Amino acid sequence: MEGLGVRGKRVLVTGSEGFIGSHVTEQLVRGGAKVRSFVMYNFRGELGWIGHLKDQVDIYPGDIRDYNAVHEAMKGADVVLHLAASISVPYSVVHPREVVETNVLGTLNALIAAKERKVKRIVQVSTSETFGNPEYVPIDEKHPKSPQSPYAASKVACDSLCKAFYDSYNLPVVIIRPFNTFGPRQSPRAIIPSIILQLLDGNTVKAGNLFTTRDLTFVEDTAAGIIRGGFVKGIAGNEINLGTNTETRIEDLIRLIAKLMGKSVTIKTVPERKRGKKLELVRLRSNNALAKKLLGWKPSYSLEEGLRKTIAWFRENRNEYKSAYYLEHKQR
Repeated sequence: MEGLGVRGKRVLVTGSEGFIGSHVTEQLVRGGAKVRSFVMYNFRGELGWIGHLKDQVDIYPGDIRDYNAVHEAMKGADVVLHLAASISVPYSVVHPREVVETNVLGTLNALIAAKERKVKRIVQVSTSETFGNPEYVPIDEKHPKSPQSPYAASKVACDSLCKAFYDSYNLPVVIIRPFNTFGPRQSPRAIIPSIILQLLDGNTVKAGNLFTTRDLTFVEDTAAGIIRGGFVKGIAGNEINLGTNTETRIEDLIRLIAKLMGKSVTIKTVPERKRGKKLELVRLRSNNALAKKLLGWKPSYSLEEGLRKTIAWFRENRNEYKSAYYLEHKQR
């Protein structure tokens, strides 16, 4: 982060207790930023994946759907990195209202508060799910949006609000759109943790469609790109894809992970792990040329390097995933 001017800056991270948010928060702390972590309040006072940072960040418990909480948390912030969201595609199919309210109302709250607080930059973290099944690959920022799930539709609405606030109020907003991020701390409902956890327990991997492809980015790279979105000068108003400009078939991914774990593997396709026909994205591959040009960003980890780090972390932290609930349900 050298040269970005992160040190000493006051940064609000919403959703900082989550998978990507915790890595963003860690990198900001290492870079010398003064971080306020907006975390979802729970009665147990749990801080998710930033518990180890509780003495290094300013914790602000609240609900992203509560404007007053968001507005108060944003007091004094120079930069806002907005990651708070409900992100599960299968969950959004079952509970669309909750997902839309969390994502759309939460983003609207963040935008209004950022306007009122006159922040220098707000970064909206989007998703490649907004593109749906692509008309062409690699997918650039001009590709049409065609959401295929309530979650994806909610994120299209969030991104549209951001563009509207930029045009209407000149709010300095940047949309960062990661493709398929993976790494330590990811939910077991995601494909890579699911594969690793199954192989830690045996030699059989149950999976859905094996022919689909994903553009897989290690979480440290995604976090670095999001932070650059908050601090690189002169990029307000842009939406920028973060990805590797490569794609990996799910079957090949399973076999690579098994190889790295020293396992022989039997792959079984099971209906409960498949998305519905209209929900499945067959191919995802990013065009990351704009990220290179505007952010000065490119992936620093290869797929194999990222997988080795991820496997090592899940081996060491297997007890964090005691329940196999997500392993028996549809994967993202």
